[in-house]
Amino acid sequence: MSERSPAPGGLELVESLVNTLDLESEADSLDTAEGRARLGLTQDEVPGARELRESLRAALLAHAGHPPHREVTPLGELLAGAPLLVAVDALDGSARLDPADGRTLLSRVAAAVAEALVAGTWTRLKACEAVTCHWAYYDRSPAGRGRWCSMAVCGARAKMRRYRAK
Repeated sequence: MSERSPAPGGLELVESLVNTLDLESEADSLDTAEGRARLGLTQDEVPGARELRESLRAALLAHAGHPPHREVTPLGELLAGAPLLVAVDALDGSARLDPADGRTLLSRVAAAVAEALVAGTWTRLKACEAVTCHWAYYDRSPAGRGRWCSMAVCGARAKMRRYRAK
């Protein structure tokens, strides 16, 4: 839905997962083999991926100052099941958090969230405030107060509704 460029670093994975469901059309790319392959998922992993996706969406809505779209498992509870390892580069001494099991989506998402926390970018990943959208986007606005995934679509619709209500 969005014309925005992808989120930086590991947040692109989080953004991609949240955006596997188009709320307006109810099309879920996790229903397709191609959609699952993009995230490295098997058919058996789809229910867990959907639960993770909706918990992430609730967190991204909170980043934008909105209540959860529905009741979900708290993201912290889900990520607690994904241990991370501290990896230290022998050459330059730099450190990073890596998933203990890099094959699972949960572990990769946990590592991406940890990386974004350290980089200070986690709260810039938000969900569109339009109730028929809630698409994930990375807010690059200077003040960090973006509200819609697309000003041309969701933003224009909201402004038109406000105008007509007057």
